[in-house]
Amino acid sequence: MQAYRASLLRFDAAGQPVFDEDGLLVVGLDAAGRQRVVDAGAFGSVAARHPGVAVTHWPGRIIAPGFVDMHIHFPQTDIIGAPSEGLLPWLENYTFPAESRFAEPAHAAEVAEVFFDELLRNGVTTSLTFATSHPASVQAFFEAAQRRCLRMITGKVLQDRHSPDGVRDQTEQSLIDTESLIRQWHNVDRLGYAITPRFAPTSTDAQLRGAGELAAKYPDTWIHSHVAENKDEVKWARELFPGARSYLDVYRGFGLMRERAVYAHCIHFDDDDRRLMRETGTAAAVSPTSNLFLGSGFFDFEGADRIGCAYGLASDVGGGTSFSPFSTMLAAYYVGREGQTKPGLSIAPSQLWWRHTGGAARALGLAGTIGNLQPGCEADFLVLDPKATPMLARKTARADSLEELLFALIVLGDDRLVERTVISQALAA
Repeated sequence: MQAYRASLLRFDAAGQPVFDEDGLLVVGLDAAGRQRVVDAGAFGSVAARHPGVAVTHWPGRIIAPGFVDMHIHFPQTDIIGAPSEGLLPWLENYTFPAESRFAEPAHAAEVAEVFFDELLRNGVTTSLTFATSHPASVQAFFEAAQRRCLRMITGKVLQDRHSPDGVRDQTEQSLIDTESLIRQWHNVDRLGYAITPRFAPTSTDAQLRGAGELAAKYPDTWIHSHVAENKDEVKWARELFPGARSYLDVYRGFGLMRERAVYAHCIHFDDDDRRLMRETGTAAAVSPTSNLFLGSGFFDFEGADRIGCAYGLASDVGGGTSFSPFSTMLAAYYVGREGQTKPGLSIAPSQLWWRHTGGAARALGLAGTIGNLQPGCEADFLVLDPKATPMLARKTARADSLEELLFALIVLGDDRLVERTVISQALAA
């Protein structure tokens, strides 16, 4: 076993923060050789339970769970900040040309390395990730994640219509490739597969039906797509699927709503949509920097909380403008406060943090595995330096409560705040 002494942040079963100013995190190998949290809490009490364990002391630092990004596109790493008039023009002018290059294994492999470097530099230890329609992009992602011992989820994008040459796939072959990749990679080491229709308008009925059949055949895989991001997209979906009650209902009709199904954005919803999310166990990936950048709209946090549908935070790089969870949490605070088009509310800093760690893990069906530092969790954690910049040092020194401290880190933090990212199996290596 190994132990680490510093201030310690974790969350209880209700998502409330638990903070020890002088804490101790004890980790040890499980039967599979993976490092997990053995004990965590106040230094005096935890140290007394483990008298022989060697302790690494990080004075002035905070140990916190690794962040979980619920929706991100690794092939869009190089198009962050590409200017556009909105979602659909951005896809046409930037996204699809960039993604067409991922048919080349060498290019996919090179970008995957950059992508993981950026995630870890920013403290993200798990992400639910879009690849492209090319199997080579999935292979490159999983191979790089496996080498780094990461818990990561991705899948081949399905898009057999309304897409340009270079990214459009063929219906039957796309489903054959998807099943082959599931069999090759799902539940290998810390990897998971997501069945990934890009969004309903870019898949035929046959492709969506086939995706639903695979989701039923492999029920512990994830389902990952987009819904109700942009008003033009919503209008288009209604024209293409006139029999569905709503854009979201299109996915229900094809068997693509269940636990471990995650839909990005979920902005232009009504309460019936939210109830459908709750009843099927489907979760929303809230992507505030992307929604602000593309002018898509504002996620209704009050509506989601009132109805009780699951959600977590996501960067949505490259529509999103930063890999940093601190940027995402701050943008979520802005979006929550907006009260002209929906009810406005102030989200507590600890709840912003929860929605990007343990809450996101719960929405992914991985509660108790990642996103927290309670006993049994895999030992993916961060060492944060609250004095990483002069302004951070000044502000955090004046914090009179945990909420003030966390909000200072959210508002003023970036990758410089993340002094160290520790991966579970890397400890054992």
